Amino acid sequence: MSETLLTVIKERRSVRKYDPSFKIEREEILEMLEAATMAPSTSNLQPWEFIVFLNPEERKDLRAIAYNQEQIETATAVIAVLGDKEFYKNIDPVYDSMSAAGYINDASKEVLVGNAKKTYPYAPEEVRKNLATFDAGLTAMQFMLIAKERGYATGPMGGFDKVKFSERFNVSDRYFPIVLITLGKENAPAYQTTRLAIKDKVRFI
Repeated sequence: MSETLLTVIKERRSVRKYDPSFKIEREEILEMLEAATMAPSTSNLQPWEFIVFLNPEERKDLRAIAYNQEQIETATAVIAVLGDKEFYKNIDPVYDSMSAAGYINDASKEVLVGNAKKTYPYAPEEVRKNLATFDAGLTAMQFMLIAKERGYATGPMGGFDKVKFSERFNVSDRYFPIVLITLGKENAPAYQTTRLAIKDKVRFI
């Protein structure tokens, strides 16, 4: 691990106080999200979707859905990370893209596509949701580290009414909300935290 990456990891904090006047361009948010989606995923099927909240009026409603947490309105943006329950619908686009890029040959593609189509469409929905939640979580964490490396603050938020969120923001049945991530410029120091001793959390066998 490089010293730079270790520093980013150690210095990242979940921020709740933001400078409401600070702006980040849409193009840069897209760049960070694109880099975040380089995270690994189940069979590379990328079971995630994002809604980026910039509009103040929309964020008023989002704040109410998120139990009136003020950072929803003071952060530069709020990124909602959604999971894709039907990520098997990405099988052909993903493997067609890999083939076009020259990363797999026709024989390998046929095997990979065949195996995926035999497995994921028939998996129970709960299994698919668990896989999507795990994969989207990897992307969310990667996004927060990328933002920190660029000098921005973030804060993950699991505390919001997910049913009301889906209703208010017209989330299709294919997707389900997992976490909100606030993004912006820190306006007050975040709490310092500690971790339990790693020796108490690891068992070598």
